[in-house]
Amino acid sequence: LDAANGGTDLEMPGPEHFNRDSLLPLIREGRVTQATIDDKVRRLLRNSVRFGWMDRPQLDASIPRFNLRGRAVALEGARESMVLLKNERNVLPLNKKRVRTLAVIGPNAFPAVPLGGGSATVPPFHAVSFVEGLGNYLGTAASVVYARGLPSWSWVAAGTSFTTDKAGLHRGLSAEVFNNHELSGAPASTRVDQHVSVGVPLDSAMFASGEPIDFSVFGAPPKLVATRWTGYYTPRTPGRHDVVVQEGGFSDGGYRLYVDDKLVRDSWQLAKAAIEPTSLVLDAGPHKVVLEHRSVTGFGSPFIRMGIVPESGWVDQSAVALAAKADAVILAVGFDPQSEGEGWDRTFALPPGQDQLIRAVVAANPNSIVVVTSGGSVDMSQWVDRVPAVVEAWYPGQEGGTALAEILFGDVNPSGHLPATFERRWEDNPSSANYYPAAGSNRVEYSEGVFVGYRGFEKSGTHPLFPFGYGLSYTTFAYRNLAISQVAGTSGRDTHWSVSFDVSNTGDRAGAAVAQVYVADPGASVPRPAKELKGFVKVMLKPRETRRVTVPLDVRSLSFYDVSGKQWRAEAGDFKILVGASSADTRLTGTLHLANTVTVK
Repeated sequence: LDAANGGTDLEMPGPEHFNRDSLLPLIREGRVTQATIDDKVRRLLRNSVRFGWMDRPQLDASIPRFNLRGRAVALEGARESMVLLKNERNVLPLNKKRVRTLAVIGPNAFPAVPLGGGSATVPPFHAVSFVEGLGNYLGTAASVVYARGLPSWSWVAAGTSFTTDKAGLHRGLSAEVFNNHELSGAPASTRVDQHVSVGVPLDSAMFASGEPIDFSVFGAPPKLVATRWTGYYTPRTPGRHDVVVQEGGFSDGGYRLYVDDKLVRDSWQLAKAAIEPTSLVLDAGPHKVVLEHRSVTGFGSPFIRMGIVPESGWVDQSAVALAAKADAVILAVGFDPQSEGEGWDRTFALPPGQDQLIRAVVAANPNSIVVVTSGGSVDMSQWVDRVPAVVEAWYPGQEGGTALAEILFGDVNPSGHLPATFERRWEDNPSSANYYPAAGSNRVEYSEGVFVGYRGFEKSGTHPLFPFGYGLSYTTFAYRNLAISQVAGTSGRDTHWSVSFDVSNTGDRAGAAVAQVYVADPGASVPRPAKELKGFVKVMLKPRETRRVTVPLDVRSLSFYDVSGKQWRAEAGDFKILVGASSADTRLTGTLHLANTVTVK
């Protein structure tokens, strides 16, 4: 009911809720109007018409799937999107003539991680990993050595030994399977599993073969399933351990983890991350471990793994030794389709073991560059001050390895800028306090209002690690001569303005500046952000070149949403126009005057 009246038009996957059986009674009772349903249908049809879905077949067989033009576009996208976050002492770009041995270390170095999980997964014919890209770039001029440095998640599960009894006489865990989520009654079946490793990640199951996917398999009637594993784990050495649970897919899962009959992780109703570590101090004796997992089959199959790793046992010391002998190290860390994708969240911290790997490698070789693969910011607090350079690679697509090599060695000058604020701590994020519903509730209150992202950081005075719009280059840029003028012949709600200024490359390398235009409304009658991005322009400049650029603004650029009037409103008065290289680095300031209040449909 709330979703129907609240603006939801399309349920995916579905329709579990938006169907005739659910909606028709609500319409008959007058709780959802026919006009609301008609509006939803029109919105969907408008998109169908807009994209031409009703005019022509959507599969164009004349476009080759193995497409070299597409490959070139993918490469250019990767080049332009990567963001240089830190470059202390100008350690980058690397000098090809001085690097004789390059160590590429980390779980994201190989194989390639072109995309995140879920519907983002589009398997290419070939994706260039960071190892391959750097190896191809250097050729025989240098030696490129590789080490993963950390165990895989499947190895973590397979490498953890359990016993069914406290005495340690029989290997494995007792598994009880129930056809309900209460784990009530007699189990439908029992067995002994050597490890907790059930199913395969959804992306692996769906895309490993490269064959067309039969999505009809996901339409099977839902079935409630719950499994309880009980076993004993005896540490080889006492101390702090990470108990890691990996749960994924789209089987609507949840789990509870008990150690020595104490609940240490409760993700039964709300599994917050695909991979969650729980840090515990374990003594030398046997410890009872119970894992309860629930799922609903029908859209994907149940998938869960569990393993236990000593905190000091994550890092492969041979990788550290490899790093110590190299002229430079590329540390490839971050997430992948098994740890970040649609259907679940991920931790703000890097996956287990990665912080330890970075610290160990940097201690062995200070000339280490960290490359992060992720869909957003990560916790860098344990190592960002120890490394000279950091690159945010995002999920760089099939040509990510090639683009990274070109950027690290200076053939391409990085020009990406952050589309989000990178916080120092998750608690600094304006939405952190109400990101999840309160216990026992399924309601999320967006209490930050319009103060999301950089707007919230500026309101609270919290300094982020890297601000919105931020991105370094191998050259430097200057901004001068701001001019703001109303476009002739425009007035009222159709008024337009031109914001013009000079951008100069003041360095000795060609590069692209991303000039950003922000608008501030200091006299607003409602709470508004300190400033809001309203336009930007990317301009490529040769060394010492200057170019005048223009960013257009209109009345909508000055407006806020008037809740009572249900329309956009720009109030008369003076607006500040700020131009710069990020939300925290505005270098030019001017004034735009709006004579009369204007509403925008």
